[in-house]
Amino acid sequence: MSKLHIRKDDTVVVLAGGDKGKTGKVLTVLVEKNRAIVEGVNLVSKSTKPSAKNPQGGIVKQEAPIHISNLSLIDPKSGKPTRVAIKHEGKNVIRIAKKSGKEIK
Repeated sequence: MSKLHIRKDDTVVVLAGGDKGKTGKVLTVLVEKNRAIVEGVNLVSKSTKPSAKNPQGGIVKQEAPIHISNLSLIDPKSGKPTRVAIKHEGKNVIRIAKKSGKEIK
């Protein structure tokens, strides 16, 4: 299993694709597929049959996974996209923004 620079609840910006420039919060990370689902990004229309939860049925908009390589973390200090450095302190792994040198929580 590979290590990824993006985790759940991170704020990211989309670097490529139809939603280029949009920012959002990471809802889930699909590690095996190297993809993430980002809030409000890569929306697709999905047809649903009527059910107890949705008695009307119809077309529902939902987020689809986007590849990790098309996402970049937002620097907590400047609010701009940044790369990530990994620092090990004992058993803890700390992510550091390359632009500002500030820790990413």
